[in-house]
Amino acid sequence: MEKLLGRLLALGQEGRTVHAIFESRGKREDRELELHFRRIVANEVQWGNQRRDFTRLQWEPIFVDKKSNSSGLQLADLMAGPIGLKALRPTQENRAFDILRPKLAANGLKIFP
Repeated sequence: MEKLLGRLLALGQEGRTVHAIFESRGKREDRELELHFRRIVANEVQWGNQRRDFTRLQWEPIFVDKKSNSSGLQLADLMAGPIGLKALRPTQENRAFDILRPKLAANGLKIFP
């Protein structure tokens, strides 16, 4: 989100609405995720030493059922597995991540403790 914020502000999109698409996981999980998402965009959550001002954009979460067959959600699923595996087991061979690495190099990969 912080990279998207920086990119959109650089493109002069301050004040515009950003729709963040999430795959629905059930009412309870969706509520918990939405609550945390809204805390982040209200600048109530801080990590690291840099402070981002997410309030410069209007963020709206949208929860989509997996049955919607969204190509964006499918792409995110295909990428999340290899990236997560690389973060959890960095020394394990991971050919799928090796394919993704050049595409991630431009924006970097941020892993939280």
